[in-house]
Amino acid sequence: MNAVAPNRIGPPARRPHGTRRAPPPALTPDCALFLDVDGTLVDDAPKPDDIRVDEELLKMLPRVAARLGNALALITGRSIGGVDRLFPKLRLPMAGQHGSERRAGDGTIHLNAPNPVSFASMRQLLQVLSDRHPGLYLEDKGTTLALHYRDVPQLAAHVHRVVRSSVRDVGGDEFDLQPGKRMLEVRPGSRNKGTAIADFMREPPFAGRRPVFAGDDRADEFGFAVVDRLGGWSVKVGTGRTHARYRLKDIAAVRRWLATPMAMVSSDSGAAGGSCAISTSR
Repeated sequence: MNAVAPNRIGPPARRPHGTRRAPPPALTPDCALFLDVDGTLVDDAPKPDDIRVDEELLKMLPRVAARLGNALALITGRSIGGVDRLFPKLRLPMAGQHGSERRAGDGTIHLNAPNPVSFASMRQLLQVLSDRHPGLYLEDKGTTLALHYRDVPQLAAHVHRVVRSSVRDVGGDEFDLQPGKRMLEVRPGSRNKGTAIADFMREPPFAGRRPVFAGDDRADEFGFAVVDRLGGWSVKVGTGRTHARYRLKDIAAVRRWLATPMAMVSSDSGAAGGSCAISTSR
């Protein structure tokens, strides 16, 4: 499978809002599976620390990973340390903070940190903004900064305007903005979920497999773009416009899909239900 080496990958134009998408095919042992966390595996919460992971999911992920030859990684906006606390003892391969940090299949940590002086200046500006408006919540993940306005949605336009201005003043091309669900995140400009998936696909145990990525929000569109470019399966979870080829209704549907017995690898099926060993899916 050809690897891609994107630098600043942008999501392509999304498909029309009314386009209906089928559920994804059943996984096969030749897939490389990438999963978002919040909104895909677990329900969103008002604050990141409020998330709880149930025992069913803690048992399911190792089983799925084993059936895929351990070619399963989590691709998240959270920090690696934060996700490890949610999934104790699993130590899965993972890209955290939108790819700014990454734990490879062999456990090696790759860190893409912003300039510390610029990052500190950006954090100070966002902290001032957060302190000025009760209800805003600034989350410092280590290499990215997320400003949550879930409790004060009427401040959305103001938050976006001020943070955009701060990025221009402090970072120029050094930072990018990543909108999320009632939050706005500042991340290093060269990294996103797509670059993280592309990096995994160059390494064992992911290399040579068909990538499959499931996610629920705008940050995941970068991953969908890379997966589609590699002939894989992109899966949007929930409602909303997307570039993804497939859709699952909600987290419960994701759980059912992951629990479905894996299909046998077929050497001659290129249809939507074909195996992960085929280079095209539909």
